[in-house]
Amino acid sequence: MIGPGRPLFVLFGSSIVQFSYSNEGWGAILAHAYARKADIILRGYAGWNSRRALEVLDKVFPKDAAVQPSLVIVYFGGNDSTEPDPSGLGPHVPLPEYVENMKKIAMHLKGLSENTHVMFLSTPPMNEEQIPANFRKCGRTNEGCRIYSEACLKLCQEVDIKCIDLWTAIQQRDDWKTVCFTDGIHLSSEGSKLVGEEILKALAEEPSLCWRSLPTEFDEDSVSNPVDEEGKNINISNL
Repeated sequence: MIGPGRPLFVLFGSSIVQFSYSNEGWGAILAHAYARKADIILRGYAGWNSRRALEVLDKVFPKDAAVQPSLVIVYFGGNDSTEPDPSGLGPHVPLPEYVENMKKIAMHLKGLSENTHVMFLSTPPMNEEQIPANFRKCGRTNEGCRIYSEACLKLCQEVDIKCIDLWTAIQQRDDWKTVCFTDGIHLSSEGSKLVGEEILKALAEEPSLCWRSLPTEFDEDSVSNPVDEEGKNINISNL
């Protein structure tokens, strides 16, 4: 830890989380919105499913940590939704197991502290026609994404966790198939912009998490601030 202490926001998930700082990603959007207000910590693991996430949950989020996150945003589901491989290998997780895994993740995170908020992101849609040939063998389909998205939304309602319906939000754009992805699966800057907007909109409903209500670090006036044409210091800490 480096001081002063800020609220910790952790992004936990698969490639959509790991890549959220590239291509003007939604992780970068959050980091910009919360500059000098909260620390955005990335815990993204490309290719992972909910089963593998559950295996390391105690290591990523130990219950005896001295400082617990104020917010954890979780995304798993796209890899889980792929069709099963005949070998039994691969990222596919049957729907009932996926729901149970996500429930266990939710309960663990909610138990970290009374001040820890949890938000899930549902599985976004995909453009099957845009997927590169080397990804097609994984058997991911838009219909599978829909099914796992709906299951995530239903679970979050049952356990009282906020869930962003990415499946619906992204498809609000008429041109979503052509502008929201880099490869049919991973988010482009336009896709990330939609995701960032939905997350910020949801966080604005919680005063303790809203970027507008969190204090700005070291925002006091100073003689070292830039000087305007009238010879007065300008406080630019909230620009």
